[in-house]
Amino acid sequence: MSEPRVGVAFTGEDWYAEPLKAAQFVECTFSDVDFSEATTAGALFDRCTFHGCRFNASTHTSSAFVACDFRRTSFFDATFDGCKLVGSVFAECTLRPVEIRGGQWQGVTIRGTNLTKLDLTGLDLREADLSMSDLTGSVLRDCRLDGANLRETNLGGADLRGASLDRVDLAAARLRATRLDLEGAVLLAELHGASVDASV
Repeated sequence: MSEPRVGVAFTGEDWYAEPLKAAQFVECTFSDVDFSEATTAGALFDRCTFHGCRFNASTHTSSAFVACDFRRTSFFDATFDGCKLVGSVFAECTLRPVEIRGGQWQGVTIRGTNLTKLDLTGLDLREADLSMSDLTGSVLRDCRLDGANLRETNLGGADLRGASLDRVDLAAARLRATRLDLEGAVLLAELHGASVDASV
């Protein structure tokens, strides 16, 4: 693994199709950097800032973006395979289409973002803030959503079967033709004041 680069500012650089592999960056700032079609494998970006960057068609495998700040950054057609994005914040970012294959996105903040028709199957989204985002038609099967903020989140037509929903206020989300399993349906009914007797 390469030596970490710490506190470096990168501005306007062209890293198109760069094989970053297991590179390490700590508290670095990336402004208007082009990461399109770049690849990482086991890379670490720790508390880095990305403003106006492009990750279009990039591929990331078992890499970590921990407590990073992404603003006005595009991930069009990017792939995250088993990556960790714990505590990262996305603001005014393009996050679709994007392919996400498992991983830990615990505590991420993705507010007011278009996330329609994404397949997030099995993703760890515990404590995530997805408030006011649009997840219409998205697949969240078997996701870990415990403690997630879904206030005014549009879950119309979304599939939440098998998702863990402990401490989630589904009543605060926008549900229309949302697919729930029995456990999720009971939780929703109880949030609306019903007393559910599953023994009958």
